[in-house]
Amino acid sequence: MDYEIHAERPEDKLQIRQITEAAFAVAEHSDGTEGAIVDALRAAGALTVSLVATKAGEVLGHVAFSPITLDGRDLGWYGLGPVSVRPDLHGQGIGNALVRAGLEQLKTLGGKGCVVLGDPRYYRRFGFVHDAAVRYEGVPPEYFMALSLDGSQAAGKVAYHPAFSAS
Repeated sequence: MDYEIHAERPEDKLQIRQITEAAFAVAEHSDGTEGAIVDALRAAGALTVSLVATKAGEVLGHVAFSPITLDGRDLGWYGLGPVSVRPDLHGQGIGNALVRAGLEQLKTLGGKGCVVLGDPRYYRRFGFVHDAAVRYEGVPPEYFMALSLDGSQAAGKVAYHPAFSAS
């Protein structure tokens, strides 16, 4: 499938919300707030990287990266998510391409690392691993993973941007 990946544009916002809601409507561990989270991150100026995959002006998928803190400190690390792809296009590599492009952009911006809460079978392909030193409470530890982008190590309790409590 031919598509292009680029930074979100103002005209993409509604389609991003719709695709995010549709993608997470079929997700097993979703509370349905992911669309509101993306909107709240955008409104707060906290979407460090926000990429879309498009074809003929239609948004097919979206990935967001926003700053996190470790033990209350900004160490140049980011959180991946939400990532969403139109449900009828799952399994075609769009999410994979969005995540890879986003991680590359974080590296270019000088990002030191990234964390993700998700399926280890999926996120290990990008190099994410469970790291007991990087903690996020309230979830099974094997589902919370970290990836150093510059070879440095991080440690501490992760806090996502307050927009993650949007509903």
